[in-house]
Order: sequence, then C-alpha cells, then structure tokens
Amino acid sequence: MGLYIETLIRADPDELWDRTQQPEQHRRWDLRFTGIDYLPRTPGKPQHFRYTTRVLPCLKVAGVGVAAGDRHHPDGTRTFVLRFSSPDPLSLIEDGSGYWRYIPTENGIRFLTGYHYRSRWGRFGRLVDRLAFRPLMRWATAWSFDRLRLWCERGIPPERSLRYALGDSTVRLSAVVLAVVAVPVASLAVAALAVLLPPLPFTPAARRCLRHPPERTGSAPPAPPAALIAPETS
Repeated sequence: MGLYIETLIRADPDELWDRTQQPEQHRRWDLRFTGIDYLPRTPGKPQHFRYTTRVLPCLKVAGVGVAAGDRHHPDGTRTFVLRFSSPDPLSLIEDGSGYWRYIPTENGIRFLTGYHYRSRWGRFGRLVDRLAFRPLMRWATAWSFDRLRLWCERGIPPERSLRYALGDSTVRLSAVVLAVVAVPVASLAVAALAVLLPPLPFTPAARRCLRHPPERTGSAPPAPPAALIAPETS
C-alpha cells in the first residue's frame, strides 16, 4: 500500500515549484531529509541526486535517486516523478518511486504526493514498517507539507515554524505532566485536551492534510516519463 498526502497552498505557482525543486530550499521544510544534493546533469537526461536522512543524532542513512519534472501542461498542472534507492543496509527503505503533482484551482494549488517503497530486513522489516515506520513517514510527510504551506502563505520560515511546533508540544506535554502530579483525577481529561485541541494557526500540523486520495479526477498518479530510469547505486 502506498502513501498519499495532499494539501491546498495559496501561493504563486513558480514560488511553490522553486521551494520544492531547489535542493537548498527543499531540505529546509521537509522533515524527512537532512540533505539533498543534485549531481552534475547531462543535457536532455533526468536529474540524478543524493539524499541523507538523520535517523539518530549520530546516525545517518543515505540513498540515491533520479527525477524528472514537467511544468508545461496546457491546463497549468505540473508533475514531478522520481525513483530512489538506498544501498545502506541500515536503511529500512530499499527502493521506491513516487510523484508530486501541482494542480491549480480557484482556491489555490492542490499540492499532493504519492509514493511506494520496498522495505529491507525480511519479515522483521515488514513488521517494523507496518507498525511504526510507515505511520511515521505518513505523519512526517503531512507535517512537512503544512510547514511548506505556512512558509508560502504566511511567510513563516521553516526554521521558525519548527520552533513554534516544539514550543506548542512542550506546553501540551507540560500541562499533562502538571495534571498528573497535581490533580491525578483530571490527568486523562487534560491529556485528551492536549491531543484534541487544534494547533495554533502558525504551527505546522499533519492533521491539516489529506492522507487518502479524494474521490475526484486528477488524484491518480501520473505515468512516469519514458526517460526516467532506475537510479544508479554505485
């Protein structure tokens, strides 16, 4: 089963394209990546890239990929497709593919992604993926999309919105801890409020994004361009 995330962003199409296609801007808002670097490109060929993800403070995993984008559809829709793999044995993801779509509407741009991947480590890896890793990736993608939306719509830099999110989480957790210590009988109610209360308007939140394809035209993944080949792992 693949992952799907969608949000609506009220922004200039070129600005949104640049903030998602330029590596130095992409890694600022996308929680899934620590580093993204484009490799030298041959004219007329797809773009190869490398990526890194920090799993622990002292541990990173790396991978490679190849991507191609089309920003000249007659209806204004833009498409970006990619394939990726990681030769790193510590990476749960072995390889995968995905797409981004930018669909203009009267209310903004529907920015959406869908991607699939294969996991490593046999049955153990599939269990870890189903119970922990996949839900975490779904949340991280949605949270990052809302972080990007705040940057485009409200001008809140990703670094600042991260601080807002950490502050919001700290306040909620502190309220629960204080209730457990001071008024144990009310701790469950406080915990429920901490989870259910909506985030502040300037704080990123995964809950603002769709996490399943809506029943409407334009949500299906596009066919990859013929020039998009499997990424090299050497």
